[in-house]
Amino acid sequence: MRKSYRVKKEQDFQKVIDQHQSVANKMFIVYTMERDEPKHLRLGISISKKVALRGHERVWIKRRIRQSVLELMPKIKPNVDILVIVRAPAYEQSMAVIKQNLEHVFNLANLWIEEQSEVIEENKE
Repeated sequence: MRKSYRVKKEQDFQKVIDQHQSVANKMFIVYTMERDEPKHLRLGISISKKVALRGHERVWIKRRIRQSVLELMPKIKPNVDILVIVRAPAYEQSMAVIKQNLEHVFNLANLWIEEQSEVIEENKE
C-alpha cells in the first residue's frame, strides 16, 4: 500500500477521531471520516503495546491489516479516512480471520460501495 494511502500525522488521526463515527467488533475499533477530495481512501492503524509488546509483532499485525484492506479496496468507498484500532484478540490470528473481521466491521461502518452492501445482505439471507 502506497504511503499516500496512509493516515500518518497525529493531526489527521485526531481529526478522524473527533468526528467520532465509530463502530467496533471483538478485534477492531474503526473510526471513519468522509473527505471532500474523493481521490482514494486513506488508512491509519494503531496498535497498543498492551496488544503486542514487541515492535516486530505490532508491525506483523499491521502488515496483515494493510494487506486485507488492499484486497478489499475496490469494494470500499474512495472518499474516506479509516482508522483501525487493534484490540488484543487480533494478536496471533490468521490472515483469513483478520480479513473476515475487517469485512464485518467495515459493513457495520457502511463503508462498502452500494452494490457491495446489497450483495452482502443477500448472502446473509
